[in-house]
Amino acid sequence: MTIQTASLQDRIDARPGDFRVLTGDRPTGPLHLGHYFGTLRNRVRLQRRGVELIVVVADYQVLTDRDVADRLAPTVHGLILDYLAAGLDPERATIFTHSAVPALNQLVLPFLSLVSVPELQRNPTVKDEIAHSRQSAVSGLMFTYPVHQAADILFCKGNLVPVGQDQLPHVELTRTVARRFNERYGEVFPVPEALLGTTSLLLGTDGTKMSKSRGNAIALSATPDETARLIRSAKTDADRHITYDPQARPGVSGLVQLAALCLGQDPHEVAATVGAAGAAALKRLVTEAVNEFLAPLRARRAGYAREPGLVWDVLRAGNARAGARAEQTLAEVREAMGTRY
Repeated sequence: MTIQTASLQDRIDARPGDFRVLTGDRPTGPLHLGHYFGTLRNRVRLQRRGVELIVVVADYQVLTDRDVADRLAPTVHGLILDYLAAGLDPERATIFTHSAVPALNQLVLPFLSLVSVPELQRNPTVKDEIAHSRQSAVSGLMFTYPVHQAADILFCKGNLVPVGQDQLPHVELTRTVARRFNERYGEVFPVPEALLGTTSLLLGTDGTKMSKSRGNAIALSATPDETARLIRSAKTDADRHITYDPQARPGVSGLVQLAALCLGQDPHEVAATVGAAGAAALKRLVTEAVNEFLAPLRARRAGYAREPGLVWDVLRAGNARAGARAEQTLAEVREAMGTRY
């Protein structure tokens, strides 16, 4: 898929009201800095620009993980707190859960009829999730993730999807589903565009992609001491002189990049600042930068957490709005397919 982010961004800036964004997360644990710099920051920016923002908490997509499914309610609660603390405004953004919008989930079946099994098996994001699932057997639900995401995007006629590089295959499959449905049944869905974030992939403390499942992520809700401990344990290398070279030095470069993002500086400048002072000095710099950057977000999160019922009120309102929109789209789909009996 060809993505012309610059020209797309120009169109968003000129006419933000023409765009409807669908984005979201699976509630598998606390959101981390990879989420923030990868998508959350951009969601807030789009919201402030006047783009309509719809955010799904994909609770059905964690049923493949028994450990998460058994503590779903507190995980969803924490996820909404992370959203609010990051700057999502429930008065302007619709925040909802999969399980509360049955009309959305009814779109999955006709969409599955438009996609082949090899197309699902080839999806690199699904393959990566399976590789890191630590499960002896993979459920059929995991293979349907891309189609469920297509339903997430298309139920609200979403035409813009802000994603990181690793999520592009899901958007491409959504575009395929929209085109095939329209070709078979008539024009119902827009073909969404992907808005690729400008931040390169944020590495975790082990030098690989920052991920909750890999245990290498710095949660937005982590305390300063927890953050310091995690950064102290980060992998570096034997070269004392600090440089920014993601290919040759992923561990060191991941730390440099993290500090650069939090400080608003170029990674090469950060590396030059540390120079020959070594990994210990780099880790101290990163710890200070991260904790200072997250301090206001953590304060907002603590304030929201003290408001009883706030999170569930946000979800009830968002579920109602999303449900009404999903019912309308499902009615159009039934009309197009000739299944309104």
